Amino acid sequence: MSAYADFSGAESGGTLRFTGDLSLARLGNLPARLDALPDTVVKVDLSKIDRIDTVGAWVIHRFAQARGATVTGLDKDAQYLFDQVAAAQQPVAVAPPQMDPFKRVLGEVGDAVVQAGHTLYGLLGFLGATIIAFVNIALHPRRFRFNATVHRFEVVGVSALGILALMNFLIGIVIAQQGAVQLRQFGAEIFTINLVGRITLRELGVLMTAIMVAGRSGSAFAAQIGTMKLTEEIDAMRTIGVSPMEALVVPRTISVVLMMPLLGFYSALIGIIGGGLFCWVSLGIPPVTFIQNIREVVPLADLWVGLIKAPVFGVIIAITGCYQGMLVESDAEQVGHRTTTAVVQAIFLVIVLDAFFAVFFEQIGWI
Repeated sequence: MSAYADFSGAESGGTLRFTGDLSLARLGNLPARLDALPDTVVKVDLSKIDRIDTVGAWVIHRFAQARGATVTGLDKDAQYLFDQVAAAQQPVAVAPPQMDPFKRVLGEVGDAVVQAGHTLYGLLGFLGATIIAFVNIALHPRRFRFNATVHRFEVVGVSALGILALMNFLIGIVIAQQGAVQLRQFGAEIFTINLVGRITLRELGVLMTAIMVAGRSGSAFAAQIGTMKLTEEIDAMRTIGVSPMEALVVPRTISVVLMMPLLGFYSALIGIIGGGLFCWVSLGIPPVTFIQNIREVVPLADLWVGLIKAPVFGVIIAITGCYQGMLVESDAEQVGHRTTTAVVQAIFLVIVLDAFFAVFFEQIGWI
């Protein structure tokens, strides 16, 4: 039966009563008829209706809201439907409200500071867990995974030799070229040897190596452990009594820490060769003269500075990559996000620590 509205008394401020079926298929021209009523209805009685659906409830609610009338007579289920329709009819903002730019920037800075604090706290906790894992292996040497560690030596070190050589060779040439251009103004091109030797052996060799290892190995650690976390392999390891820290984190940390000094020295040597080649071709400085001057102007302290910084950078890279991999939780998108975060955090921390080391070694006289 179609919806029927009793309009008696509606024009004098009475009650509007409905009967029949208030559903989409039975409404007919009821919305138009309701719109034609004057603003005198104070009460809508729905006690005699047979059925009401979402569209019918919305029509009645719209009419009652526009007239300021009350709706009565609904049973429990119909009243719940009507309340849900009334709650859903809220104005939707086309555009978000404009926020004061200063407050927005200040809020973003605050969120970044809080997030950085949480990340630093998590990294320190993960570093502590890694140290505990090393202690457990020292107390129980049979738990040490020698084959896994040797394999990581190859992945972190041997596989990176080619790209490190190319990168540092070109960097050595660029440093020599830019230094020669500036020193030529004072007729001091010979000091290009000092520039190449000291900055390559002391700073750029180990720093560029750390950045490259963070991009190659740090990201690989995060992706591998994150994928294992996603496929519940790490949970399976815990179930069978294998510690993920001892099986996954310790071999990777050992490999990076031991390989970084070797890779850093290798990179510095290749950078010096690149700078020497440029000096030979462009400045006419023979290789023998270049090597002799390198031995004279580069103090042994520069070598020790690079070798001391390298393992510290290795710890940062390994811990950051493994920590971000362990944070993967829900889906494959998390693997990519955590891998990117691992690389960014590792490079950032390496540069910060390099600045700290520069100030520290300057204070103790190693300059």
